[in-house]
Amino acid sequence: MKQIDEANQEALRRMLSGDPVLVDVVPAAQAIPALKDRMILHAGPPVTWERMCGPMRGAVMGIAVFEGWANDLEAAAALASDGAFELHPNHHFDAVGPMTGMTTLSQSVMVVENRTFGNRAYCTINEGLGKVMRFGGNDEEVLERLAWLRDVLGPAMGEALRAGDGLPLKNLIARGLSMGDEMHQRNVACSGLTLRELSPALAATSSSTEDLSKALAFIGGNDQFFLNIAMAMGKAVMDPVRDIDGSSLVTAMSRNGTDFGIRVSGTGDQWFTAPVEMPEGLYFPGFTEDDANPDMGDSTIVETVGLGGFAMGAAPAVAGFVGAGAASDAANYTRTMGEITIGENPEWTIPALDYLGVPSGIDIRLVVETGLAPTINTGIAHKEPGVGQVGAGVVRAPMACFTQALEAFAESVGVS
Repeated sequence: MKQIDEANQEALRRMLSGDPVLVDVVPAAQAIPALKDRMILHAGPPVTWERMCGPMRGAVMGIAVFEGWANDLEAAAALASDGAFELHPNHHFDAVGPMTGMTTLSQSVMVVENRTFGNRAYCTINEGLGKVMRFGGNDEEVLERLAWLRDVLGPAMGEALRAGDGLPLKNLIARGLSMGDEMHQRNVACSGLTLRELSPALAATSSSTEDLSKALAFIGGNDQFFLNIAMAMGKAVMDPVRDIDGSSLVTAMSRNGTDFGIRVSGTGDQWFTAPVEMPEGLYFPGFTEDDANPDMGDSTIVETVGLGGFAMGAAPAVAGFVGAGAASDAANYTRTMGEITIGENPEWTIPALDYLGVPSGIDIRLVVETGLAPTINTGIAHKEPGVGQVGAGVVRAPMACFTQALEAFAESVGVS
């Protein structure tokens, strides 16, 4: 239909013309005025405490102790079971969060502004790997790290960013792609580039050599530091693509460890959900697939914008790390995702694929027609609360989300 094709071209134009810039780091309560006391934002579509998976429950318990709403994890679980906390998806508040995705009022959030359209998106600072809250970790070590991010690193980054004109992300990501990143499971290059860009301003604005040294060491030692920036970037880029009548492009993909959900431009903020899939991948020593939780996190926003599994051809090292085959197979993932998208991003290219632009604009019609569900690179959390990350892998979005969405979309454009 001409109406759909024109709407999709407008959606793609908005997507490709976005100008995301990391402009600040502030307390979540300042960035998101609607965020209230005892309100917890989580990854994925809406989910109740009763239906939450183990690591998501573990994170809710931990963040309740962190915020001072409970004295210990047992008390936090009892409060959650009694409905003492408001639980909402990050996506409903212009935010995203990796894995469990906990966002509460006192945490520091990074602010990405899409200067083309004037909207902003938010994401907490990446905690590092291993036993961290995004993988359900909730012990004293985890809470102490969150407090340091809130009290030291967050304010330092905010001051450094405000001292200049922010950190433009579009060109930085383009460089990262040429250096082997795909911005989901491999962020080594972009994390290093971010450190290089922020270091002078961090040094110029710091009043404590000890704090500066720890901040630089934390960013430099965290290969996934850029992931959360990439997520906020993806949210800032895709939000202006929402609510275009007649557009069949996906504007968000997300999962909460129980359900996978997608949103489509032409159907607004409606979620289309299905049971989430189990990743296939590699496990850390001592763990197996029997320990794994089904997939979760808002980080699939990066696939929605053409990165992650869609850009695997730029990051052949990832294929082996996530158990997706040989390095030479990485290009096939990117080419396959080109069959379910309506365009390429000419500014984000893959040198090894003759500078092919990353596949951009997931069309639910093409997903259903081809039977090819989006490929997602992901971390794997232990299924029990408090353990943390146990591996990494690849997962497919459930096809049922797209068939439901297509039926609703067809109705919205008057097609029976």
